[in-house]
Amino acid sequence: MKPFLLLASRAEDAAAEDEYAAYLRYGGLQPRELLRVRLEAAPLPALDLSDYSGVIVGGSPFTSSDPPEKKSPVQHRVERELSGLLDELVARDFPFLGACYGVGTLGAHQGAVIDRSYGEPLGGVEIELTEAGLEDPLLEGLPRTFTAFTGHKEACTVLPSHAVLLARSTACPVHMFRIRENLYATQFHPELDADGLCTRIDIYRHAGYFPPESAEELMESARQFTAIEPMKILRNFVARYAR
Repeated sequence: MKPFLLLASRAEDAAAEDEYAAYLRYGGLQPRELLRVRLEAAPLPALDLSDYSGVIVGGSPFTSSDPPEKKSPVQHRVERELSGLLDELVARDFPFLGACYGVGTLGAHQGAVIDRSYGEPLGGVEIELTEAGLEDPLLEGLPRTFTAFTGHKEACTVLPSHAVLLARSTACPVHMFRIRENLYATQFHPELDADGLCTRIDIYRHAGYFPPESAEELMESARQFTAIEPMKILRNFVARYAR
């Protein structure tokens, strides 16, 4: 099998390793089957997409809709590199799955409106599939509604006309969409279970995402939810596109 490629951008080693482990576990992959590039650490190397089964973009501390002057040089570089890669991915309709940061990257690339109108706090959210979502092969085996973990400052407010809306929540109108036949983005995290979210809360308690003193409360709240359905998306992605 040709490996999948995970493009990551978490600077904290503990968070980066936990994310990678989650994609391995819930994708049913071995390390040789999921190669990783940490974009925050070095420029994206030249890629030959014929070497890979598909591309996955993980979550990120970067916020696509921030004003340009507030973005670091590293963020500007990462955005340029991902935009250039998406030019080729979209043109080839190459298998792509972007989680959380995927909405900001693929959405912005395709002309969606990405802003802070529909942010959601850290925690469990009920996701509802649209009629198109119920028929999409990447969502095969998922119920119409399910719990997923999320936490995001920005979201998609308006999808471009050629995108297909697949899932939403009460507070966020776009939680998953598809471009062409093989490019997907989710706002929720299909790789996150309660333990994974608690790990990230602990790692990022002093990163400015939430008041540090609320970390224990957030972790206790996360443990009240069980998220088992979103992981099927990763399994479906691997099963559908492994070659």
